[in-house]
Amino acid sequence: MVHIKRAYDVVSRRDGMRILVDRLWPRGLKKAEVNVVKWMKELGPSTELRKSFGHDPAHWKEFRKRYKAELRRPEARARLKEIATAAARGTLTLVYSAKDEEHNQAVVISEVLGVHRDASARDR
Repeated sequence: MVHIKRAYDVVSRRDGMRILVDRLWPRGLKKAEVNVVKWMKELGPSTELRKSFGHDPAHWKEFRKRYKAELRRPEARARLKEIATAAARGTLTLVYSAKDEEHNQAVVISEVLGVHRDASARDR
């Protein structure tokens, strides 16, 4: 099971392995507050893509298309393989910092991995 959860939400033991998938560290949070096993910066959208998206749902379709292309880069594919392997072993939570819970890179990563994601993990 793969959960997705904002870095600002309460950490839970049910999160399992937590991996931050942002290129930038979540603003205002300390390492202990985010409580991630790994920070996979290279999985975050490029600065250019992040700025062009601007977290505007109207740009979501184009963001998903371009971000999926970025995720085909060799360094990103290696990290995706690490995530898939970890998810096969147990519960994993993709941590992101965007405010929008439906339009963010963790959603796209879960699509690319082809895994069932549980977006309700933040409620636990």
